[in-house]
Amino acid sequence: MVDMGQKEILEVFKNTGALLKGHFKLSSGLHSGDYLQCARVLQHPEHAEKLCSQLAERFKGDGPTCVVAPALGGVVVSYEVARAMAVRSLFTERKDGKMVLRRGFEIKSDDRVLVVEDVITTGISTKEVLEVVKATGASIVGVGSIVNRSGKDIDFGVKSISLINLDLPIFPPENCPLCKKGLEITKPGSR
Repeated sequence: MVDMGQKEILEVFKNTGALLKGHFKLSSGLHSGDYLQCARVLQHPEHAEKLCSQLAERFKGDGPTCVVAPALGGVVVSYEVARAMAVRSLFTERKDGKMVLRRGFEIKSDDRVLVVEDVITTGISTKEVLEVVKATGASIVGVGSIVNRSGKDIDFGVKSISLINLDLPIFPPENCPLCKKGLEITKPGSR
C-alpha cells in the first residue's frame, strides 16, 4: 500500500466533506472556524484502512501489544491500527467526567501500548488516556494520530507521529472573533 502524503490526505478530508468551515465549539471548550469531522472520512472503510495502516506502519518497529484510543472519535482508529498490527484494540471512555477503561478491557503491566487518536487539538483527551495507561504500569510506545490540528508539536513524553499536521487557529471563548461577529456556534465534538 502506497503512503498518502499530507496533500492527498487533506484531499480525502475535503472530498468526504470532513473539513468543515463555520463557528465551532471544540471538545476542549475552545472555538474555531475550522472543524475536522474525521468520522466522515472513517465511515469509508477504504479510507479508514489506508490511513490507519499508514499510521500503524510508523509504529510497527516499536512492538505494541495493544492499541488504545479515547471514545468516541478514536475507536475506529484504534481498531484499524490494531488490525493492521495484529494486536488488541481497546478504548477508554468517560465515566463521571473521568477517562477510564470499561467493558472488561484490561491493560497488563507487561503490555506495550500505542495510544491513538483521530484528531489532536490540545492533546487533553490523549493525555487523559496516557494517564489511564500509566496507572496500569504498562509501557507506552507512542502516540499516533491521523491529524494534529494544533500547528505545533505537543509533548506527550513519548514518540508522537501524526499523518497530517495543520495549523487551524483556536480561540478561547472570551477572545473569539467569530463570537464577536455574532456567528452561530455548533458543537460537533463528543465531549
